Amino acid sequence: MNVQHFEKGLQYSDRDLLLLARKIGRLATYCKRLKDEASSIRVEAERRPTKKETDSVKVMITVDLPRKRLRAESRRDSALDAIDRCIEKLEPQIKRYKELGTGLGKLRAHASRRSA
Repeated sequence: MNVQHFEKGLQYSDRDLLLLARKIGRLATYCKRLKDEASSIRVEAERRPTKKETDSVKVMITVDLPRKRLRAESRRDSALDAIDRCIEKLEPQIKRYKELGTGLGKLRAHASRRSA
């Protein structure tokens, strides 16, 4: 897994970077393909001047997988809160990708049609 991190207008402390790596690593528990060399994760964080203080940090996470690109974006007052929200958005996308790869999604749809 290749993780790239870009920041614009803000700085992370060493502790924050460790928390970020731990949170991103949690995504790999949902799909083994995230650990492959063919996949990559790109985290972009930027501080923006806004009227609302709660929208001052924008975080975008892009996950490149074989034959698929997953993306989440969040605006919060701190980067770690925005990363948490992005991960919440990415979890169901990764689970759906895993089901499509294993064929479980088709089996569940077929089973539900048979029972109805």
